[in-house]
Amino acid sequence: MAGTTASYRTNLVTTLLGTWLTIGLMLDAWAHNNVPGLETFFTPWHAVFYTGFLATAAWIWWIVRGPLPAGRFGEIPVGYGAAIVAVGVFAASAAGDMLWHNIFGVEQTIDILFSPTHLGLGAAMVTILLAPVRSAWADRSPPAEPGLRRLLPSVLSTALAATVTLLFLGYANAFTFGSGDVAVSLSTLDEGYTAGLVTDMAVTNLVLLLPLLALARRWTLPFGAATIIYAVAGALSAAITDFDNSDLILGVLLAGVCVDLLARWLRPGPQRPIRFRAFAAAAPLATWTIYIVTAYLTSPPVYNPDDTVQAMPEVYTGAPIVQALLGLLVSILVVPTASRPT
Repeated sequence: MAGTTASYRTNLVTTLLGTWLTIGLMLDAWAHNNVPGLETFFTPWHAVFYTGFLATAAWIWWIVRGPLPAGRFGEIPVGYGAAIVAVGVFAASAAGDMLWHNIFGVEQTIDILFSPTHLGLGAAMVTILLAPVRSAWADRSPPAEPGLRRLLPSVLSTALAATVTLLFLGYANAFTFGSGDVAVSLSTLDEGYTAGLVTDMAVTNLVLLLPLLALARRWTLPFGAATIIYAVAGALSAAITDFDNSDLILGVLLAGVCVDLLARWLRPGPQRPIRFRAFAAAAPLATWTIYIVTAYLTSPPVYNPDDTVQAMPEVYTGAPIVQALLGLLVSILVVPTASRPT
């Protein structure tokens, strides 16, 4: 891939500033879900969020300060041209968000995920966060198996971008369920509740799996990549629920470690499509099996006064298999045939 690439240090600083920005977003999400009567734009959580943006924007401007004003666009590192555009979109969306809150008030229900200004902020954030990944992807100097330290900016940036995406799909985030909610959902109590959980599992599964498959297309996945992605997504989900589902999030972390073990064993890559597809199926199978087992082990007893509510073995055994099949399908689309080594 042609184009200038940023240095490891540059990408690392961008990633660390992006972490500040994402933590601010998590704090704001926590406040919207857990602080009643939030009726002002000027909050401590917005302060963390927007100072994180200002620091990130200043750093990106510093990176492009030479070639951009001079019109030497080919000298802008890959990924950072889109990032500077995203900075402008973020700033415009932030100004619009303040105006929106003054006119319509502060959202505290599902409407927060559909506010046009919030969607602008989210899309701009994902573009900014992925700049280090795109730049590292274009850099052909590191080895094909660079290790976690060398890939840390790309792995962490991917985890942050996936987490922001999961935040804006919060109405379909299976990690926000409590263990008791999962146990009830997998019973005969309410078919609609069951359908909601398994649908949320499919959406969450894709948000976790696609970043891993994308990284595996370019590099050999280093041990720890899956754990980082699962940990960041789990931290967001725990914050939204005010840490009421901490038992289940511990299961999510265990699942991340198991997926890392699978990646080390299978070494998925585009030159090894069978292993790539095996990993894409096995990772969701392990993840959602551990999720369900954790929920059952930590759930309080399901209230069942007349013995009419029963667990559904078809669902709690079949749901992880559905996610595995979904992962297999995605892997075929991502890597349809074996590719030549580069």
